[in-house]
Amino acid sequence: MPSYSINVGNVELVSISDGFPTRSPLMPFPDTTIEQWREFPELMKENDQIGSRYGTTAVRSGGKLIIVDTGLQAPDGILMEDMKAKGVHPQEVDLVVFTHLHPDHVGWNLTAGKPTFPKARYLIPQRNWDYWTKPEVVKDAEHIRNQVLPLKDHGVIEFMGDDYQITDELTAVSTPGHTPGHVSILIDSQGERAYILGDVAHSPAQAHYTDWCPIFDVEPDLSRKTRHQVLDMLEARGILVSAGHFPDPGFGHFVKGESRRMWQGI
Repeated sequence: MPSYSINVGNVELVSISDGFPTRSPLMPFPDTTIEQWREFPELMKENDQIGSRYGTTAVRSGGKLIIVDTGLQAPDGILMEDMKAKGVHPQEVDLVVFTHLHPDHVGWNLTAGKPTFPKARYLIPQRNWDYWTKPEVVKDAEHIRNQVLPLKDHGVIEFMGDDYQITDELTAVSTPGHTPGHVSILIDSQGERAYILGDVAHSPAQAHYTDWCPIFDVEPDLSRKTRHQVLDMLEARGILVSAGHFPDPGFGHFVKGESRRMWQGI
């Protein structure tokens, strides 16, 4: 059974999940075919469905406990239970860092109107905030109004600029396209590296079909360009990846196979 925890130098990564939805792959990827998805039998379930995951990564770095993204908080959400089962307690979290502000990444920001992580600062990419708070965007974004804007009233938001240093070992790096201002998190510790992907890719199938864009990509052309650049880099350098929508626990590498690039989970 794959481990939910992995070390990168002095940094510990803990994979946490808020749920495991099942759906047709043609919903998020309507420009693909079932025949193409059947090339990945390890991803397929009954009736040509695929499983996904609402993934969060807990990070221990520099004496701080950091949560990267906060799940969906659906009625059947399990994030709080999964955190506690894995020794990650909300009251101990120092920082919450967002790759971007889609609903399945901000869901547990608040509980009953109060910050779920009571002593934490919430770090938001400035460019992502600027996009989501535009009047023409926020009016149709209930999740921003309910789970993001109230954080400002509580005085717990900090904004991240380009190449923002979260700790000495963690840096938020620009990976735009999925949403404007989307970031990924680079871990660099003791000569070892890892990469918290965010939503640069949604499925292991994109290791090979890197041009595929899900309907959630706000800027598909830029997302496609970013995905090629990032996956090429991760493959070439053999960097460990934590991918929130990939099969549990989401740790693995992009590797070159005989005929195609593949996702190799660990």
